[in-house]
Amino acid sequence: MKLNSGTLEINIMNGGKAESYEGEYQCTAKNDRGTAVSNVIVIRQSKKIEPILIQQGMPLVLPCKPPRGLPPPLIFWMDNYFQRLPQNGRVSQGLNGDLYFSNVQPQDTRDFYICYARFNLTQTIHQKQPISLKVLTNSPVDSRPPIFLTPSGQTSNKTVLKDEVLLLECIAEGLPTPEIRWNKEGAELPSNRVFYENFNKTLRIIGVSEEDSGKYRCSAQNSRGSIHHVIKVIVKAAPYWITKPENLVLSPGDDGTLICRTHGNPAPSITWLINGVAIELAPNDPSRVVDGDTVIFTKVHERASAVFQCNASNIYGYVLANAFVNVLAERPRILSSEKVYQVIANRPALLHCKSFGSPVPNIEWFKGVQSSILHGSDYVFHYNGTLEVPVAQKDSSGTYTCIARNKLGTDQKIIQLEVKDPTMIISQPEYRVVQRYGSASFECKFKHDPTLLAEVMWLKNNSELPMDERYTFEKERLTIKNITENDKGMYTCVANTTLDSASASAELSVVDRPDPPTDLELTDRLGTSLQLSWVPGDDNNSPITEFIIECEDAIHEPGVWHVFSKVSGTQATATLTLSPYVNYSFRVIAVNEIGRSDHSESSESYMTKSAEPYTNPSGIKGIGTEPDNLVITWKPMKGFDANGPGLQYKVSWRQKDADEDWTSVIVANVSKYIVSGTPTFVPYEIKVQALNDLGYAPEAAVVIGHSGEDLPMVAPSNVEVDVINTTLAKVRWESVPLTSIRGHLQGYRVYYWKALNKTNRNRRHIEKWMLPFAGNRTHGMLPGLQPNTNYFLNVRVVNGKGEGPSSKDKYFETPEGVPSVAFLHIAHRTPDSLTLSWSPPVHPNGVLTQYTLKYQSINATHELSPPVEITIPANETSYILKNLVQNTRYKFYFNAHTAVGPGSQSTQEAITAMDEGGWTGLDSMW
Repeated sequence: MKLNSGTLEINIMNGGKAESYEGEYQCTAKNDRGTAVSNVIVIRQSKKIEPILIQQGMPLVLPCKPPRGLPPPLIFWMDNYFQRLPQNGRVSQGLNGDLYFSNVQPQDTRDFYICYARFNLTQTIHQKQPISLKVLTNSPVDSRPPIFLTPSGQTSNKTVLKDEVLLLECIAEGLPTPEIRWNKEGAELPSNRVFYENFNKTLRIIGVSEEDSGKYRCSAQNSRGSIHHVIKVIVKAAPYWITKPENLVLSPGDDGTLICRTHGNPAPSITWLINGVAIELAPNDPSRVVDGDTVIFTKVHERASAVFQCNASNIYGYVLANAFVNVLAERPRILSSEKVYQVIANRPALLHCKSFGSPVPNIEWFKGVQSSILHGSDYVFHYNGTLEVPVAQKDSSGTYTCIARNKLGTDQKIIQLEVKDPTMIISQPEYRVVQRYGSASFECKFKHDPTLLAEVMWLKNNSELPMDERYTFEKERLTIKNITENDKGMYTCVANTTLDSASASAELSVVDRPDPPTDLELTDRLGTSLQLSWVPGDDNNSPITEFIIECEDAIHEPGVWHVFSKVSGTQATATLTLSPYVNYSFRVIAVNEIGRSDHSESSESYMTKSAEPYTNPSGIKGIGTEPDNLVITWKPMKGFDANGPGLQYKVSWRQKDADEDWTSVIVANVSKYIVSGTPTFVPYEIKVQALNDLGYAPEAAVVIGHSGEDLPMVAPSNVEVDVINTTLAKVRWESVPLTSIRGHLQGYRVYYWKALNKTNRNRRHIEKWMLPFAGNRTHGMLPGLQPNTNYFLNVRVVNGKGEGPSSKDKYFETPEGVPSVAFLHIAHRTPDSLTLSWSPPVHPNGVLTQYTLKYQSINATHELSPPVEITIPANETSYILKNLVQNTRYKFYFNAHTAVGPGSQSTQEAITAMDEGGWTGLDSMW
């Protein structure tokens, strides 16, 4: 015997005596906090075990027959290693503790089947004699229909007490293993109280009632047939109350009854006692009559007060109740102490008037002045004296008087009823969707009766908010900062008063960009295609809309990731078509409305085989940079398009329409080749073909280019100008021959400038303007010219290299126009005169001929007098208006004139008197 880490090992050596180890064993564990004691384990010496030999497929019952005890022991079957034996639909333990085999199988062969009985009251475990079982397999196994192992026969009875647990059991043998089903004849099984246990072999009904009486059918069925057994369940019941006797308070001469009504099965017998003595042995009282379960009192006297006891019993138990009968003569006393009741409008108001008296007082209610007793459908009068106002309104407020009255006197009490306005939420919190680490606010406005104190509290998922500095409360607002996933839920604001409350809720959803996908896997590798699969990450409450697949080429662009494909957010796989000669790695990014996830971990790499190029380079151009060369350029192919090692380009060219052979050169992986010694601006046919170590790409398409340009050689001729109006002219010219342009015609440019006169061109130091005209134009419009001005212009042709020589200068004049505005000022004022001054127009646009001044007086009602017009010579810059009216406001209109007509008008206002109001002026252009 040795102890090893809390385990007691008993090894009986050769020559040892097993009986010396028999007895009761108990494990005790102690530390400084206390002591724990295990169950008592009883060890008995086992006799030599002879195995039970049984043919495969046959039924078997291993008996347990535990020692008797109260309460009955808990039975369990174990092996010699103290491991519970596995049970299933074929092998299971019955309610009596026996182990039932519907049919034995080779795996049931075992040296030790041990039944243990645990007695919880004494904390002991008893072991039964082990059983050895050997299943024989030397004969054929035939299937057979079910037969019940328990219960026996076709019918049986079961008695159960009301409110206890009903256990019904049916265990059948057969091959294949039968299935057990239960039903009740003529009724449904109580679904909320019925449980199927032990692989459907036990039917448990809890809280049994008399309605559970009846016939229960268990059926066993397999492929060979079926059998059934009917269990008649009888529900017995200890007595229980139907009507319990209640205390009586009677006044002398009153009548009354005590009722003691019970039920049970069998029917209970009723006995009455008075003050603990059987009623038959108590002194006779003619005012008292016993009628079974009722005691009748008629015209009682004061000496009839007593304690009555009712005992109802049957073979399963009894119930006992006391009732006090008091015969008193007492004037009314109102016992309720509350004087003020407060209720919320539209709710019931209960005004209590509990009273005591003998005879029992009658209760009357009055409102306000006791003019008439309250009655009618507006009130409910309860038997205990309480007055109920079913739907209290504001006009229900006031003073109520309760009067208790019997033949010995009266008592009264005045009660005040206050009806308050209900608390209402007038602005509810609203649904919020917030990104993680953001903030959210809920607002909850409410109103309440002003005479009541109110406060707001916030709940999350119907529980108080935890203490957290991230929560901020401001009047009727809750703000949550730095929101995390744990903050999602339903938030409720509750407005509380001492009488009522109102609440409103809103949900907070916390969203964020998705978590990255995981577990990337490459499958179905078929040369230049494969299937990529992944596990989506958490969408963080915002559905994933798409996945972005990126790839890296470790050969050509290591460390550079490209978007390879995009798929729907409902997919977790994609079939990818690949390019030859690429060492692929993939990663996946999830996308939702909030944004993109971080990228996943990279997949394993996958190298595709080489092949000749499938395509040729794009963006091929032939443009000369000098008059005697042709620069051929193209967009280099990426590594994904090379398809193999040794990427090069075959560059070919020949002059268009010259009947020449192609000239070709193979260049390394570059993007430009220069052909020298070409004629100026000649069209060439060009093509660039890709090739690698495995071969050429398909034949390349031909592109037209040109050798280098040179400056145009010829100036435009026959330049003419048509003056349209004072500010617009049309220029016409003859185009130059195309052969003289020596490049791509871009258009013509018109240069023009002002001159003092027709002979003084003044080219050098005067400002010039240029207007371009694209394409092969022969005319153009010159806008924005100044009237009455001398101009020169010339025209040049333009190609990609630059401008050609200019045409001869062409002179033209713009006609005279109207002048610009001349601004009017008030220079001096006296009570009867105003001095006006002005400057000549900045742009006279011709020769000034005169000025026109109009003026009108303005009276107190803002009415204007008829206008007066004055003409002033062009060389004047001031004018004095005389004989004006004192303290009068005048409005002036001023124009400059050329021979063409008046220019823009200037307006001004002034007051003759130098009063406190001063003067105001407004310049505007009409």
